[in-house]
Amino acid sequence: VFSSVTSVLNMSVFKDQCVLEDLIQELKKKSTALSFGPLQSNGHISVQGSFPAIKLLRDSLLLKAKSLSEKDKGEESKSLQRPRRRLQQHRLTTETSNLVYDADGERQVVVLDTDIYHYMKYFYPRTFLVNDDVVISNITDGDITTVYIEKAGSRSDAEQVLRVKEKIENRSLKLHNALRKERIYFQEQTGDEKRRYKRVCESLKPRYPHVLIIPYDTHVDVVGNSSEIFEFIKEVSN
Repeated sequence: VFSSVTSVLNMSVFKDQCVLEDLIQELKKKSTALSFGPLQSNGHISVQGSFPAIKLLRDSLLLKAKSLSEKDKGEESKSLQRPRRRLQQHRLTTETSNLVYDADGERQVVVLDTDIYHYMKYFYPRTFLVNDDVVISNITDGDITTVYIEKAGSRSDAEQVLRVKEKIENRSLKLHNALRKERIYFQEQTGDEKRRYKRVCESLKPRYPHVLIIPYDTHVDVVGNSSEIFEFIKEVSN
């Protein structure tokens, strides 16, 4: 087990879409668990930290690269002649191809680990509780869930949207540092076997109130504090 790993990012892919120095500052603010080296002239930068934190950063940058590429293709096809804006201060990831970011702050985007998103929805539902002036939607793509926060009407305040975004980010950061996931594979792929595992997991829930159980067709994911999920899986096996 490595407590810390180092990765070299090639940020030059973003140089035509945004100001690299601004992007690096954004990443530093959002990824406080990571340590960033100086930005090299060729666009390379060294990043050090835990593997989950670097993986989350990588996934966020992949989404950004994909959305910027799709956005540029769409703009070229429509022959739009717009000056390129600098990155907004609180903007970590860009829009997907069918959701355009509003420069006035009417829409904000948060990229979350899907397991953390499920944990937040189950144990901290108030994080996503908003009034009628703000709308929250999400798109899940495998390990990544993208959450969109936007204004619901003309009376809505962009500051409200930003506050909701920051609340989600702060909660996800705390959980990201605390949560772990283990996977229990079904010994047999039969309906009886799956139901048996489900019954066992449900019976143990009261003793592990802070453990989230996510059932799938081939396995069960267990998300929670490392010591709790270790004991939980041990009891399930027994």
